[in-house]
Amino acid sequence: MKRSRKGFTLIELMIVVVIIGILAAMAVPRFMRAATRAKQSEAKGILKQIYTMQRAYFVENDAYCRNGITANAANPQAFAPLAVEIMPTARYNYVMTVAGATFTCTATANLDDDATNDVWTIDQTGQLVCTSDDSRL
Repeated sequence: MKRSRKGFTLIELMIVVVIIGILAAMAVPRFMRAATRAKQSEAKGILKQIYTMQRAYFVENDAYCRNGITANAANPQAFAPLAVEIMPTARYNYVMTVAGATFTCTATANLDDDATNDVWTIDQTGQLVCTSDDSRL
């Protein structure tokens, strides 16, 4: 009697499951880093907007706008004199520091619930710098 062999053996299925597990183990950390980098675009965009509006404010008033203010999702109107509004879904806290003819705005957030904060700064020269990158594992 001839035996009909249809389907997969248990060993073949186990090998496929192991291969999928290995691929997932390699893909998940890369996906998490990519998602964190995408979240960083919020800070970059708002800090560039703050720089532009601070420069315009300086041209009109010969001084930068307000020292020591913090804007975030809970306080979205803190930068209202600059016409910059923080979104209600903002992940970052934005802190403005003004000293004479210089300013620095710092954006800080913990994007992936680890011990590292993501920190971006921009100053009166328009230099945008990441001082602590939360997208690295």
